[in-house]
Amino acid sequence: MSSSGLNGTAIKLDGVTKRFGTHTAVSSLDLEIPKGTIYGLLGPNGSGKTTTLRIMMGILLPDAGKVEVLGGPPGVRRNARVGYLPEERGVYRKMKVRDLLVFLGEIRGLGRSEALRRTMEWLDRLDLTEWADKRTQALSKGMQQKVQFIGTVLHDPELLILDEPFTGLDPINQEVLEGIVREFQARGTTILFSTHLMDHAERLCERVCLISKARKVLDADLKELKKRERKGLVAVEFEGDDGWLRGPEVTGVQRVEEAIHLSLREGADHQAILRRGVAAGVRIDRFDLVEPRLHEIFVRYAGEPEVEGPVETPWGGGGGEVAP
Repeated sequence: MSSSGLNGTAIKLDGVTKRFGTHTAVSSLDLEIPKGTIYGLLGPNGSGKTTTLRIMMGILLPDAGKVEVLGGPPGVRRNARVGYLPEERGVYRKMKVRDLLVFLGEIRGLGRSEALRRTMEWLDRLDLTEWADKRTQALSKGMQQKVQFIGTVLHDPELLILDEPFTGLDPINQEVLEGIVREFQARGTTILFSTHLMDHAERLCERVCLISKARKVLDADLKELKKRERKGLVAVEFEGDDGWLRGPEVTGVQRVEEAIHLSLREGADHQAILRRGVAAGVRIDRFDLVEPRLHEIFVRYAGEPEVEGPVETPWGGGGGEVAP
């Protein structure tokens, strides 16, 4: 992997806007992604994440604003240093797995023998060796997704852009993929991924950008963000009537495991809630300021996202699969 160091900016967007007819998919978006970091572009489906990634790859041109990727405008030369996994899953169905991956390695600059060596190493790592001589159409969707991921990282890119990489994988393979992402980051690779799966983002990301309805609502270091937002969330466990939880300080109530999480208005005094509980004679076993989950932070800044169709996470759905 070519390296330009861990200092500096891998991707920069300045006032980027993209419209499709009367619909604005991305609105005046500013982003600056440091080299060597794992950065999450987070938000519900339809918020503009995929459009933003396509603009970064030069697949779409912005209607306004400026884009820089690895020091210049996106294009063929810079894309050779990028591994891009699109949301639309797809493989060449008639090709054998090994032949497909060697082909992808060659078009990304690897010699044939090196592409074959890396292909077999990755197939072994992801438990796909026995499928090397099978046509990709014989693979399950999850296995096809792993093959596509191998094709994304085979050339050891300097920058990885992953669009909903965990959707469609079982928990074991999601964990394997998380481990690989961490390994690339430890070697200096910049990783940008979009997701609506907040648990993965919380485990992996150093920085996050939350977007809603085409606009950025938050962009921050994850640890600093959660520390800052700690003052706005109280975890409560109690026995008795719950009427004391309602009051002008509370904007939301949600059960999280054994506790009740109370979202507070900015500047609200959480002790006022505690005093109400004591006055009501309720037995309170726990009353703590806690770090909020990413979903709770998003709701605090952007409101509860609308979800249509089956819900597998707080933000529902995922990417479909297509095969050319």
